[in-house]
Formats: sequence, C-alpha cells, structure tokens
Amino acid sequence: MEGKIYQVTLVVTDQAKSLGFYTEKVGFEKKTDVQLPGGYRWVTVGPKGQELELALWEVGSATDPEQKEWSKHWAPARAPPLVLRVADCRKVYEELHGRGVEFPQPPKAYPWGTSATFQDPDGNLFSLNEPPRAWAPK
Repeated sequence: MEGKIYQVTLVVTDQAKSLGFYTEKVGFEKKTDVQLPGGYRWVTVGPKGQELELALWEVGSATDPEQKEWSKHWAPARAPPLVLRVADCRKVYEELHGRGVEFPQPPKAYPWGTSATFQDPDGNLFSLNEPPRAWAPK
C-alpha cells in the first residue's frame, strides 16, 4: 500500500471549545471549518506549516445513520497520547503551561529523551517528546 497519513480524529464534547483550546492555547492553526447540510460541522486544526490535520469530531454529531452506528462507542480520552516531537520540551512546556494548558506529567528526562504530557479539555492526551541530541540527524 502506498499512502500518507494526513488526518487523525480526536473525539471531543464541544467543537467550539476544542477549537479555541487548540488555536488559542496550543497555537495550532485552524485548517478547515465547514458547516455541512443537516447541521454537521467539520473542523480540523493542526501544527503550523504541517499537512497533518486533527479532526475535532463532536460526540453525537453524526447525522448519517450508518455513521451514527459505527461511531456510537467513540468517546474522548480513550486513546493513547498523540506524540509531538519538539526541539526543547521544557521550553514548550513553560509556554503552554503559561497559557493554561494542563499537564498531568511535567517534563521528565528518560534515557530516550525528555517528555511531558498535556491534555485537552476532554482529556485527550498529547506527549511532547524531545529526543536526545545524539539522535539528531547529522
């Protein structure tokens, strides 16, 4: 198979609140915001300068009967953290923490690098990972 992952779906309880969190506190950019027929809203955000999009899928927002069926067990905070590679974990932690982002795990050094984990308003987790300098591309 040949392909490229361009989107990951995050299950949220309130799209507008999540959109504000990701754009105002985390610093992501809004990539898509479309109101579709039937009242369904499609919203995506992502890191600036990257193609990757996070679709903010609101619980109960499915309008198509088939989509309602296969998404009925989706819930916020049920997946392992999405990983964001950063150059300076402690610096990014200070920046986001200063904007009110909650970190259940502040920066901690491990043999494989430094990591900190934050959560969105629904408990979805993100891990900031700074690999050791020895792993940097040469």
